[in-house]
This record gives sequence, C-alpha cells and structure tokens, in this order.
Amino acid sequence: MAPEGSHSSSEYIVHHLTFLKLDLKTMTINPEAHGFWVLNLDSVVFSVLLGLIFVLLFRRAARRATSGVPATFQNFIEILLEFVDGQVKDVFHKPSKLVAPMALLIGFWVFLMNFMDLLPIDLLPGLAASAGVHHLRTVPSADPNMALGMSLTVFVVALWYGFYSKGLKGMGAESFFHPFGSANPVAKVVLMPVNFGLKVVEELAKPLSLGLRLFGNMYAGEVIFILLACLTLNYTASSVGSNVAFLAQVLMATGWAIFHILIISLQAYIFMVLTVVYMSMAAEHH
Repeated sequence: MAPEGSHSSSEYIVHHLTFLKLDLKTMTINPEAHGFWVLNLDSVVFSVLLGLIFVLLFRRAARRATSGVPATFQNFIEILLEFVDGQVKDVFHKPSKLVAPMALLIGFWVFLMNFMDLLPIDLLPGLAASAGVHHLRTVPSADPNMALGMSLTVFVVALWYGFYSKGLKGMGAESFFHPFGSANPVAKVVLMPVNFGLKVVEELAKPLSLGLRLFGNMYAGEVIFILLACLTLNYTASSVGSNVAFLAQVLMATGWAIFHILIISLQAYIFMVLTVVYMSMAAEHH
C-alpha cells in the first residue's frame, strides 16, 4: 500500500510537468492533447518575452552608449560583447557580419530561458492558477520542441552558410568525395554513396546532440526542483517532521540552486560555442 500523500505528490509532479497546450485543430486549451498540431503555448510565450527582454536591454545600452567613461550598465554590456567576440574569434577565423551577432543572440537568449529554472517552482504557476490558467511551465529550454527547434534552426543556417561560402560544387565535393577519396575513377564512384552516408549521419548528429544536450540538462534540473518541493507538499507548522522536511528542503534547494547557476550558464555557453563551431565547419573548405 502506498503511503499517504504519495498520490498527491505524483499529481503535483505531473501537474508541474504538463504544458499549457493549445490544440490548433480546435483552437482550445487541452492539457491532454497530443500530436503535431499541438502548441506548447507557455514555451512559446516565455521564449518570445525573454527574447524581447534581451533585445530591449541591448538596444537600451546601444542607444545610451557614450565614448567617454561608460556607465555601469554600458560597461557590463561591453564586457559581455567582448567576451562573445573573443569566443567567436577563437573559433571562427573568417570575417563575417553574421556569426558574432548570431552567437550573442543565441547565447544570451538560451541563458535567459535557462534562468527561469531558478525562480521558485510555484511562483508563476501559482499566479497563473489564480488567473484561471491551471497548467504552466516556465522553462522553455526544458521543452524538447524548443530545444530541438533552436538546434534545427542553427543546422539550417549553417547549411545555408555552407552553400553561401562554398557554392553547390564545393558542398557536393565534400558530400561525395570526403572523407574517403581515390585517384581511381572507379573507386571514386564506388565510394560516393559511402561518403554521402557518412556526411548525412554527421550532419544529422549536430542538431540532435545540440538540442538534446540542452533539453536533458534543463529538464533534469527542473525535475529536481519539483522533487525538492514535494518534501513540504503537506507541510504543517505544528508537526516536527514537517519542520525538519522544510529545513531539509531549504538547505538542499539552496545548494542545488547555487550549483544550477553553473549548469544554466554552462549550457548556454556550450550552445553558443557549438553554434559558432558549426558555422566555422560550414565555412571552411575541406
């Protein structure tokens, strides 16, 4: 027999892992909806809002930039820009007006999405529930659709940049005559499907690894915060056990939050750097 409260704990976990789903066929909110024509509305709304915050902050810094002694906010933004620019120059060795702004956008947009995981787990869902919205997930990067959507976008941009830099002939040569080449015309033709198959596997592995890495780490972090919140799900101030559980929750949640700051920053950094690496691989001639 399950202990009392275990069922409510499972309901709590499932509730916090359920998206605010919009069924595009019926245009209704349905948490049980599944399939291609279902939109995770909360992920879309939060990602757009966080993207707007990024744009507004950097636009404000650009408009108020001075050539003299920079203010605190301008100095902070300049440090971030120099950091990103340095990372891009270390990996991407060709002049480009696209790669550095793209890396800046991706790096800080992903960081802001990840940062939502540090908010109290019941803060925004509780406010949403009081407004009649009963399901809300606040970490867009913990949604596999968002993580894989961003990685596929990077993949498509890198693929386009490869055609832009090398042309159809250069991309074809890399796809059919690399890594195995031969001076023998017959052997070269025989190896073409092998090379092309390896190229397809290599290219498809990029968006999958990029997106699943981000999703896996952020989803795991979100689940840990939810599990810690379950310690005081039936909290009673007069109960010694409840008070001990509350103290344990505070200590463990604080420690995990401090450690999680490193995780969210590292995941944003990895996503940004790998984007630059893929763009560099697309631009280089092999």
